[in-house]
Amino acid sequence: MKKLFLFFCIVFFACQPKKKDITNVEIGERTDPHSFSEPDKAIVKHLDLELRVDFSSHTISGKATWDIQNVSEADSIVFDTHQLKIDKVTLNGLAEAAGYTLGRENKILGKALTIKITPDTKKVSIWYKTAADAAALQWLTASQTAGKKHPYLFTQSQAILARTWVPCQDSPGIRFTYRAHVSVPKELMAVMSAVNPQMRSKDGTYTFEQKKPIPSYLMSLAVGDIDFKEIDARTGIYAEPSVLQKAAWEFADMGKMVAAAEKIYGPYQWGRYDVLVLPPSFPFGGMENPMLTFATPTVLAGDRSLVNLIAHELAHSWSGNLVTNATWNDFWLNEGFTTYFERRIIEEVYGREEAEMQEVIGFNLLKATVAELGDKNDDTKLKGSFENRNPDDGVTDIAYEKGYSFLRLMEEAAGRNVFDAFVSEYFKGHQFKSIGTEDFVLYLQKNLIARDVKISDKVLVSKWIYEPGIPSNVIIPSSVKFRAIDSIIKSWDGSVKAGRLATKIKSTNERLYLISALPDSLSTHDLSLLDKDLGFTRSENTEIQCAWYTLALRSNYEKAYPEIEKYLINVGRRKLVLPLYKEMVKTEKGKKWAREVYLRARPNYHSVTFNTIDELLDDR
Repeated sequence: MKKLFLFFCIVFFACQPKKKDITNVEIGERTDPHSFSEPDKAIVKHLDLELRVDFSSHTISGKATWDIQNVSEADSIVFDTHQLKIDKVTLNGLAEAAGYTLGRENKILGKALTIKITPDTKKVSIWYKTAADAAALQWLTASQTAGKKHPYLFTQSQAILARTWVPCQDSPGIRFTYRAHVSVPKELMAVMSAVNPQMRSKDGTYTFEQKKPIPSYLMSLAVGDIDFKEIDARTGIYAEPSVLQKAAWEFADMGKMVAAAEKIYGPYQWGRYDVLVLPPSFPFGGMENPMLTFATPTVLAGDRSLVNLIAHELAHSWSGNLVTNATWNDFWLNEGFTTYFERRIIEEVYGREEAEMQEVIGFNLLKATVAELGDKNDDTKLKGSFENRNPDDGVTDIAYEKGYSFLRLMEEAAGRNVFDAFVSEYFKGHQFKSIGTEDFVLYLQKNLIARDVKISDKVLVSKWIYEPGIPSNVIIPSSVKFRAIDSIIKSWDGSVKAGRLATKIKSTNERLYLISALPDSLSTHDLSLLDKDLGFTRSENTEIQCAWYTLALRSNYEKAYPEIEKYLINVGRRKLVLPLYKEMVKTEKGKKWAREVYLRARPNYHSVTFNTIDELLDDR
């Protein structure tokens, strides 16, 4: 394999340094810089989990029993933990305690849990308890929920936070099946990334099963005042009762999206596709937990204008959940493919014009990210390098939009039919496996480029994957509707000519583009005219709010400031609050204001969000 890979590098990537050979991950031969585990020696295969959720102490206590494979007859197996209290470990169901050690604390990775085993050890049981401030867990008071009646708990395991609530081999290159028995207050409902109940139990106990092997970052749990509503035979919505009907209306096209996705890239492998709409503090737009996407309520715009989020999380059922990035340095394989697939679903369900607008918005985000990071910055390479760093540093538009642009270029070079056949076989051939960037390059060479060498010349694979910035052969997307907006702005000739813009610029995408295209020279008077015409400041669309409020801060449009404060306190999605804080801290006055607002907002944020803002404001 090494000779084959080196030969390929010489022929196709002559300017590249030698890359490490990475082989079959099914038996754990990969090295993951974000995991202490040593899967080449002993690897997990199945988890039986018993959990008790305690809202009074903000802790989960439980027992994790792992079926393991001792690959090399090793005398130990290593798990990842962070903030966990380990009470006891046993082997093969015996009562006798087994020997174990906890390694030194690493700020990012936590502690290695090394358990003594023998060649015939088949099961390892770990009794443990989470910390009250476990990073994956967000405990909400009743007042922080939509219904205001009951507390709420949800998890966020990606990227390396599963280890804060389950002792595990916390690497995306390691997959396992699981069963779970969960006890919660009887008035609440529990759901997981597994086969879920559709009604509450009488005694607060729930049993779950996930028969498909998944990596640890796709482990999820939510507990709260949750009801269910069916969309169609295999899709539905979980949400708080006061949100359920609105969410079901907003996501009424979920079934159509699943059908469209299957039409493009083959059967949906997970049985049901349901969505849980979480309280506002959820830090991401969505999380692709198998069978149950966790979604932010910020996409409930009331006009179905932000449902591309559902298309994105659904697409992860193929790219990410079915075929997974081997390490977080290969994150673009998850997100680039998913963004590409998302837009194909959007095109199939809503038409090419809608997809084109989203392509342009995405490309503009990519350009802005590269401009912010610098086009020579290694973090603008598709193949990441996040050793000794939090892999969340890689959650930028590089993985999503540069990854998309690379795949879109391959589609153009090969032709859509040929490229679709390639991607379908890629998903089929790697299903329930993890794959690294170098593996993908070899697969690409063998299964696409070798059949038409001209594709290599058109795409410049090495430049896209291993070099920073945006390559010059990028396809620059365009939109007829956006060109019309450019013409409107050009006709202003230096100052806004408002009036009846609302009848010309209607959709969310058009309004987002308008805000992004506005010249820096606009006065607060001009912004006031636009605001009066289009109602940006009091919009209930969080994407529009984020874009407009960022512009308002940059332009000192103080009429929006009271709404900005409300927004920052009530919205916990990192993508939608971080740009505002970044703009605020550019001046001493703004930084003081940001600190004042943040004191009230931080209790409503998940650790994924507040850790980022803490660093920005130097409030660690």
